[in-house]
Amino acid sequence: MTSATIGQSPVAVPEVEHARVGEVEIAFDVHGNPEDPVLLVIPGLGTQMVYWDLPLVEMLTDRGFRVVRIDNRDNGASTILRHKGKPALPAMMMGIPHGLAYTLNDMAADAVGVLDHLGVDGAHVIGYSMGGMIAQTMAIDHPGRVLSLTSMMSRTGSRTDAVPGVRELAALMRTRPTDSLESYLNGMEAIATVIGSPDFPTNRERLRQMATVAFHRGINLAGTARQLHAINCQPKRDRALARLDVPTVVLHGSADKLVFPRGGRSTARAIPDAELRIYEGMGHDIPEQLWPQFVYEIDRVAQRAGK
Repeated sequence: MTSATIGQSPVAVPEVEHARVGEVEIAFDVHGNPEDPVLLVIPGLGTQMVYWDLPLVEMLTDRGFRVVRIDNRDNGASTILRHKGKPALPAMMMGIPHGLAYTLNDMAADAVGVLDHLGVDGAHVIGYSMGGMIAQTMAIDHPGRVLSLTSMMSRTGSRTDAVPGVRELAALMRTRPTDSLESYLNGMEAIATVIGSPDFPTNRERLRQMATVAFHRGINLAGTARQLHAINCQPKRDRALARLDVPTVVLHGSADKLVFPRGGRSTARAIPDAELRIYEGMGHDIPEQLWPQFVYEIDRVAQRAGK
């Protein structure tokens, strides 16, 4: 790993490999025993693999997973599709496909391409927020590749569970300065204050460390806009999810106002035999205090799949 610096403390910038998938290269790293079953982690809108923190990854490798973290296209160390341009705001927000750069189906195929590159037939898959939507789409489009599914802080794409809180949407859409590290960190702290967990206050130092690494790896706001356009243009998935035959657990926070709990509930209703876990006081983040419970549920659904 290389390093960046926050204050006087160095923070690790992950060294990655790349898998060529069509027109893009998807960055990934791998942790754990090569003999253990693969757990593929898909990040959310505008975030990078580093937001699945290494101490949490270590908890999962201790449970017997080989953890593969990826950067979605248009983020982090994966291909940035600058030539695709930035979608117009009305089209992006209303899900009008004019100028659509790619779809969530393409992003699901990217994740499968990483498995192909690694020679992995099937993986346990977890995605949070947009990553949950990609994980669901992966299970729909490539059912033989998903051994178990953990959908976290996500939804089905139905309009009834798509509308976020006004304050939370405004925080998400507000342009975060990227001209300097400090201004970027301040912007990330501001959004965490709005969408984070009221009962589990954000660890400020940890957030600043991860955001520092993300900043040094590269921030591309136009890429985040293209991802959001893909989210809003995908047809709702509830009927396709109803045809799944994969052990599934749905994790959500009771205080999530970016993707309201009804998004998690509708996901669990749509997928046959899915289990639902609602965490009181959790917002739209991954609180360190709940890591042991998340790891337990991820391992438990993998055991249902015959891990």
